[in-house]
Amino acid sequence: MKSRSSQRTGWIRIFPPSAWLAEYQPSWLRHDAIAGVTLAAYAIPVSLAYAGLAGLPPQVGIYGYMLGGIGYALLGSSRQLAVGPTSAISLMIAGTAGSLAGGDAVRFAQIASLAACAVALLCLIAWLFKLSILVRLVSDSILVGFKAGAGLTIIMSQLPSLFGVAGGGHNFFDRVIRLAGQVGDTNLLVLAIGVAAILLLLLGGRFLPGRPVGLAVVAMSIFLATLFGLPSLGIPVTGSIPEGLPAFQVPTFGMLEFQELFPIAAGCLLLAYIEGVSAARSFAAKHGYSLDVRQEFLGLGAANLAVAFGHGYPVAGGLSQSAVNDSGGARTPLALVVCSFALALCLLFFTGLLTNLPKAVLAGIVLVAVYKLVDVRALIWMWRVSRIDFYAAAIALVSVLLLGILQGVLLAALASIFLLLARASRPNIAFLGRLPGTGRYSDSARHEGVEPLVGVIAFRPEASLLYINAETILDTVLTAFRRSPDVKLVACDLSASPYIDLAGARMLLDLHDELASRHVTFCIVGAHAQLRDLLRAEGLADRTDSGAWLRTLDSVLEESKARERSDLPLERPAAREN
Repeated sequence: MKSRSSQRTGWIRIFPPSAWLAEYQPSWLRHDAIAGVTLAAYAIPVSLAYAGLAGLPPQVGIYGYMLGGIGYALLGSSRQLAVGPTSAISLMIAGTAGSLAGGDAVRFAQIASLAACAVALLCLIAWLFKLSILVRLVSDSILVGFKAGAGLTIIMSQLPSLFGVAGGGHNFFDRVIRLAGQVGDTNLLVLAIGVAAILLLLLGGRFLPGRPVGLAVVAMSIFLATLFGLPSLGIPVTGSIPEGLPAFQVPTFGMLEFQELFPIAAGCLLLAYIEGVSAARSFAAKHGYSLDVRQEFLGLGAANLAVAFGHGYPVAGGLSQSAVNDSGGARTPLALVVCSFALALCLLFFTGLLTNLPKAVLAGIVLVAVYKLVDVRALIWMWRVSRIDFYAAAIALVSVLLLGILQGVLLAALASIFLLLARASRPNIAFLGRLPGTGRYSDSARHEGVEPLVGVIAFRPEASLLYINAETILDTVLTAFRRSPDVKLVACDLSASPYIDLAGARMLLDLHDELASRHVTFCIVGAHAQLRDLLRAEGLADRTDSGAWLRTLDSVLEESKARERSDLPLERPAAREN
């Protein structure tokens, strides 16, 4: 039976507010209140824009920030992470739930809420089975390509609103072609409004960091649109936004088959978890506290469950909104509660002020928020440093552009797995030479000045010996052997191989047999404990000197030289000439 202290530790871990409320200082309240209001000021224009990107009514975006923040504050382990709609998930919902709704706006909203509920259920399952390995499923290179593809796709989806044209298209390239054909119909006034908003947002972000520049731009655009009667001139605006808080109800189950709902929820979860944990880790390191990556499943699940019951769509923690929360001075998740309260007041009393908000301004807000996703410098750097990482990023980028966000993120995860296998299947095999004047050995291909070994091939596989790379190692060593005449000894240094499987052990056995048929000695050095157990089980102890397995390469080579000298016939002294 667990002690009371261990039960309390487990309770605190599952319910983080019990920890941070216990150490809460009165001086923090002011910081959390300011951060919450600042976050709400940021959230209003962004949530309206992202809801439009998702194809949902504008107030649904505010529901996501208001309810998602409360849910995360109850079970999330980060003290600065802010949860709400994100650009990638918004576009994913637009592309997947929109196609499943068949043009029915009510069904579309119900599917979006059902997707949030499914994300919450998957979060609970992932928490129960400790699937926090998801954060490592997509490599950094894949993530760079995915973000670039998502950024380009989102930008392309917003350009029609910026130009005041209809747009359309099923993927990035289709949208480009259609927009190119509609450029001649550009509404110059709409374009001027959007460009002005973008310039103000960029200048404000540069010279007024941490200030609610987006809210100021929205307020100014509403004032000017109302003053000059822009809606009557045909300028698209948000229109009437319903007042009041969302009516809570259970999502409509049974609308979709499992095979239709699961890919949406899995894609949203993968995106939300990777983005949220990455952002939360950076702030945890900054403020010196530990982040429970497993607990983040419960925090994300609680946020999505609250949103699902409030007519919202899947939400996630994001770096940009969390940076706003942190720069506002947030000390604890209480800042999210303050933000939710401020957004509730907006929904109750101030939605009428948003009626004349030009849609071009919302498009500008989205464009400014996502253009940094296209990290050209990172792509160029990968091209110069690691081509395999660049190709992986390119696969993710092109898949998002061609197939869409959902298929792109799933293909990116699959590409990460194949990338890992590809790297493991082609390990570096160091052929060793002696460092002058020492008993140490290094890779001859990477270090100049090493002394070549005469009559000896010494190689070191710098990876575990597994079924996916065993054949590659064998072929590489035999190729080097065939190119080297008069080789009498081949030594395999396993000091850089932490693990070996049956295929790896049998590969060493095959190598021994091949060399033995050519009357060449084969020895193994530097084998760790697990390796030695498997080598014995495969019979290598009977075919090689198992006593050398624990020894260093230098001691084995020196012993081999001494044996060769003792086996040579004594040379007779040359006769002296009289």
